[in-house]
Amino acid sequence: MNQPASAAKFDTSRAAEYETQSRIALAGYDACHDLAACLLAASLGEEPQSVLVGGAGGTGREILATAGLRPRWRFTAVDPSAPMLGQTMDRIAAAGLSDRVQAVPCTVEDLAPDTVFDAATLIGVLHHIPEDTDKQRLLDTLSARLAPGAPFILACNRHRYDSEPLFLDAWAMRWRMAGADEAAVHAKLGKIRQGAVPPASEEVVEQMLAQAGFRAPRRFFSSLFWCAWIAFKA
Repeated sequence: MNQPASAAKFDTSRAAEYETQSRIALAGYDACHDLAACLLAASLGEEPQSVLVGGAGGTGREILATAGLRPRWRFTAVDPSAPMLGQTMDRIAAAGLSDRVQAVPCTVEDLAPDTVFDAATLIGVLHHIPEDTDKQRLLDTLSARLAPGAPFILACNRHRYDSEPLFLDAWAMRWRMAGADEAAVHAKLGKIRQGAVPPASEEVVEQMLAQAGFRAPRRFFSSLFWCAWIAFKA
């Protein structure tokens, strides 16, 4: 498996700081993941289901929350960053859920094309993929591995950062609120401007979902640049 450039930055040092920093950068981090779990559980019954978790590395929050609501569901945790995926699996093990979660250190595209899942999530991934064509390819590939009618949770930053200066200033205030000094805030602003490339708007995201074969996207969470939707495989 060739690790994509967008995943290479999630090395051991990034994994170690991810849990703390993700909750600063995204106000409502836990609420978004918990709502995603509630929506998946409400969309499918208690019977066994298979869930594809794309970009699963980090906190494992979406798996932990969903597994608590649906004890008979099983999860395939996919991430090309071994340190990030390992961190998630440590949390899964600590929760006693290792027998329900399969870790697969690869991209969604590397999964066998005939593998079919009953639901999927892709949280915090799309804006780390630089090119819109590659964003679309990931959504297409994920869609091809879902059963008809399967619920899909997508969450990512939307809007180019400098297009929303008020949001960007408020984002910087989040870091000040968390105790970052001015040098650290300046570094964070430079990093976000030069790093991830979100889709241009919510409308663009919904167009990408439609092109990938998803219907009825509904936004259920928003926090500054961040937005989350549930949609269903046509």
